[in-house]
Order: sequence, then C-alpha cells, then structure tokens
Amino acid sequence: MKFNYYSFLITTLILLSNTFVFSQNDQNFTVILDAGHGGKDPGNSYHGYSEKDISLKTTLKVGGFLEKVAGFKVIYTRTTDVFIELANRPKIANKANANLFVSIHCNSVKSFQPYGTETFVMGLSRSDLNLEVAKRENSVILLEDNFKDTYQGFDPNKPESLIGLTILQEENLNNSIILATEIQNNFTNNLKRNSRGIKQQPLWVLDAVYMPSVLIELGFLSNREEGEFLNSDEGQDQMALQIATAIVEYKKKYFGTAAITDIAVQSNGVASSNTTIYKVQLIASSKNLPLISSNFKGLNNISSTYENGIYRYTYGETSNLEEANKMQLEAQMVGYTDAFVVPSN
Repeated sequence: MKFNYYSFLITTLILLSNTFVFSQNDQNFTVILDAGHGGKDPGNSYHGYSEKDISLKTTLKVGGFLEKVAGFKVIYTRTTDVFIELANRPKIANKANANLFVSIHCNSVKSFQPYGTETFVMGLSRSDLNLEVAKRENSVILLEDNFKDTYQGFDPNKPESLIGLTILQEENLNNSIILATEIQNNFTNNLKRNSRGIKQQPLWVLDAVYMPSVLIELGFLSNREEGEFLNSDEGQDQMALQIATAIVEYKKKYFGTAAITDIAVQSNGVASSNTTIYKVQLIASSKNLPLISSNFKGLNNISSTYENGIYRYTYGETSNLEEANKMQLEAQMVGYTDAFVVPSN
C-alpha cells in the first residue's frame, strides 16, 4: 500500500502544539541529527542506492517531524551533500549543549542476503561483525587532512585501535540504550522491519559527544529489496516517523514532560476494566472510504463504524492506554492533528 507522501508534506505547522505541555526546563530540548557520510565520502552504494543520499533524505524528514512538535529544537550536522569531518560532527552537538545526538546510516555486507535494522550505542563489544561495522563507519577518517594528528594515531583498519576508545560520559550509556530500544521497537512493532538488535560498539562519531547518542543503521543497501524500500519516499517517510516518535517518547518519559493526552475512561462513574480496547479516531465523514493505507496517509490497521449517516474511521487497536497514546502521536505526526484516543466496545 503506497504512503500518501503529499499529505505528509502538508502536515500543519501546529502539529501537536496542544498535545504536549512541557515544563520550563524542557522548552529547548535540542536534538542533533547527523546524516552519515556526504560529499567525497559516499558511504556504501549497491544496486544504484547511495547511502549518503538516503541518510540525508531520511534525516531531514526526521527533523521535519520533530520541528512540528512543541519544545523541540533540531540542529543538523549537514543539510546538503557536503563532506563533514568525523571529528566535527560531535563538536556541533557539544557546542549546542544538545540533549541527544542521533546519527543515521545504511548498512551493507558483501552478501546480498542479510537485512534488517540495528542501532548502535557507544561500548566495547568485540564481536567480529560489530568490529567490521565500526571499521567501515570509522574509515572516513582516512579521507581527512592530518587525520593522524587529529585522531592521535587511531587506525580504523586495526581492530586493536577500537579497544582504545572510551566512553567520555559513561553515565549517558543507559539513556542511549533506552533511546535505541524505543527506536528498534518502533521499527519492529509498527513497520514489521527485521530487527538485528541494539549493539555496543566504539565509534568515533559517538565517542566524543557529551550526551546520549545512537547510530542507526536503517537497513542493508546490499539487500536489493530493503535497499529499494529505503531509497523510496515511502520508506524514508515511514522510517523517519518511527525515529521521530521514539525521540518524542524518550523525552516524554525521561525528561519530565506531560504525557500525551490521557483519557480516563469511565462507565456510570466506575473505571473501566483492563479489557477496554482503545483505538485512535482519525476523521468522521459522510464518505464511505475503502480501508486501505493510501486513503489514510500511509497508516494501516484502519477500521470504521457507521451511525446516523456518518462514518468514523479509527486507527489501531490495543488494550494498553500507553500504546494507544503512541498511536495517537503517530497519527498526529502524519497529519491527523485532531486525532484522539477512544474506547471501543
């Protein structure tokens, strides 16, 4: 089912402005979005798909979603096809005193079979596979002038060099893992993407930041089917939405923000039982619309009810109110700014 990209583009500028109420200290929650590679560093390329292009387009879309949420400030390490030295990317985050650093990449291996998402946090894992990822992502160092002086002898082609990397702010590791978990869960639960998990690995781009940080591998360009998805507007929109939603949820849970509008469901003055089913109402209309994704801005799992000449269209179904709130956020982010959670009998 094709994602309604044009509806996504015209999402109102006041998206979610009335849904979240932030404390004074949360008004400038700053997120650094880092599109991997760029310029003379193309990243990996397979089947005509370019990592530097896909990472940039997806990153800008993540920022586009976040910029519509009250209380967020987004800073990009690059917004065009330019080469940014690896050492300068975390410097941008540190100078801004940012709350989060999120770097977005695409994976590849020599085999065309592997596929799936994975998210890295700073750590000292020595898995051979993880070391290969680290070597590849760090190899951009060799393109820089005076790299031997800048990185104090670090050689991305030597696994032993990776062990020398340390976490500058170890207390941020737990929060990095929390954010990585939100991201991977969204990819798996909402998009049904294959998850390759959360991994700890010493990567320069994460090593030098003074805040929680993650490096996201959206998928494998070496896998033709996954590469085609990530290269498409639909794929980039959907992956970006899940990353943005995870960032908003992270802030809401761990930085004292108010919850997404809670709904106390009662019947005859008595709180409902745990068997209450929640859905998110998107629109009410006199038109009988086919329940397909393209009619609902890319959302799936749509249902409807009909009463007094009006069709009410709802998204999702869960018995967990917190999950319902997440679905409401997702609906609002793709353009249903008035979406709200409703109990369903």
